[in-house]
Amino acid sequence: MTNPPVTGSTQTTDKLDAAVFKVAGVVILGAIMSILDVTVVNVALHTFQIEFHTTPAVAAWTMTGYTLALATVIPLTGWAADRFGTKRLYMLALTFFVAGSVLCSTASNIESLITFRVIQGLGGGMLMPLGITIMTHAAGSDRIGRVMAIMGVPMLLGPIGGPILGGWLIESFSWHWIFLINLPIGVVALVLAFIVLEKDRPEPSESFDFVGMLLASPGLALFLYGVSSIPGEGTVLSVKVLVPAVIGIGLVAGFVVHALRTEHPLIDVHLFRNRNLTFAVLTMVFFAAAFFGAQLLLQLYLQQVRGESTLHSGLLNAPQGLGAMLTMPIAGRLVDKIGPGKIVMTGLVVIAIGMSTFTHIGADTSLVWIEVSLFVMGLGMGCTMMPTMTGAIQTLTRQQVARGSTLMNIMNQTGFSIGAAAISVVLTTFLTHEGLGGSPSGAAPKHVDPHALAQIHEHAATAFAHTYIVSFALILLTLIPAYFLPRTKPAVPADESAAASVVG
Repeated sequence: MTNPPVTGSTQTTDKLDAAVFKVAGVVILGAIMSILDVTVVNVALHTFQIEFHTTPAVAAWTMTGYTLALATVIPLTGWAADRFGTKRLYMLALTFFVAGSVLCSTASNIESLITFRVIQGLGGGMLMPLGITIMTHAAGSDRIGRVMAIMGVPMLLGPIGGPILGGWLIESFSWHWIFLINLPIGVVALVLAFIVLEKDRPEPSESFDFVGMLLASPGLALFLYGVSSIPGEGTVLSVKVLVPAVIGIGLVAGFVVHALRTEHPLIDVHLFRNRNLTFAVLTMVFFAAAFFGAQLLLQLYLQQVRGESTLHSGLLNAPQGLGAMLTMPIAGRLVDKIGPGKIVMTGLVVIAIGMSTFTHIGADTSLVWIEVSLFVMGLGMGCTMMPTMTGAIQTLTRQQVARGSTLMNIMNQTGFSIGAAAISVVLTTFLTHEGLGGSPSGAAPKHVDPHALAQIHEHAATAFAHTYIVSFALILLTLIPAYFLPRTKPAVPADESAAASVVG
């Protein structure tokens, strides 16, 4: 047990009161920083190549290093929250993130930037699972759906605001400001966390699972390193991909065996006895792989086929966020009343309808039609991501929330990494098949007549359309685990043993 709830879970009102919104403000500040940071830095990769005279593969380590740090620290979050309390751990994570951000802005070479990004990731990895835990404790079990809708705000702002903010800061100031912007926001978040969050009263918790840490953290990091290397290597069969991925899978498998035999493992795999959580995790993994892989495709298409600037391509993505903002509060309220099953299924169907446009996209497809399709996809996203997480957490006891949110974040990060790598490889394969050498502009000479250039762009658009079919198929596959999510609001267990026995 960590913090007492700011508003007790036994309240009869189902409205979120002022105390909960104060806690939400603190949590969202931290979550926005960590999620925005991923997409902002993604925009700056080309700038890093120029500034530090390095290759795209080395510059990509500014992203990979951050991701691996997240994978290393996320498994520790549940235990640390139980042991030390959520408030002090949240403030420590904010401190690491802000300190890492400031250090990144001082980097004089690519090696130091990668190192400082790892420090940033050690803090960033804890912010989201801790935020979900703090918000769930504050609001109580009867209002988790609305809490998840609030936590969905940074999930929306990251993919939408990141490219816009990153493009503006780089074009108007310098790349240093994509990191320095976190300093004032982080200081405000720290001060508010100290003032608003309830004092920690952690109870004596179980001993630390050192064996689990030695298996889980490096296992996840090695697996994600292997997966992240796939786009650069162009094949799954590369030694750089296979060796770390196989070792990582072996360590994770060893951890699962260890965890099943341990009363208090680092990551509580016993939670998979909860049928609702199991199907929510499967839904989240498929959804993250499909949807965020499609997000990667959109930015590449707009910039490399349509010739849009980084800033303009980010702005063109805004309708998707608008759509999600319209449906997410409604979906959050409905989940608290009828459970996530029907809502998530509806959201996935709506996403599939919107994404179908991109499966036959061309080099001259109307931007208005693209914007309408993105808006429709946003409507579906608002009914999908956070309601799925709600389906996992609704049936957990207060003591299990920290471990459950940690588990969900691990699986979400894994699905995102697998999806991004898979989509990148599929796109490269189709571009090569179209004779473009794996790049939308790879076959274009410096001086080419407009007709030939138009043909190159049309071939590239065909490759993107074929790749979107893969994302579309993954969205349809996500309907299978989503079908088993509860269609009525599940009863909240009174204790841990009751939570383990929930079967939907």
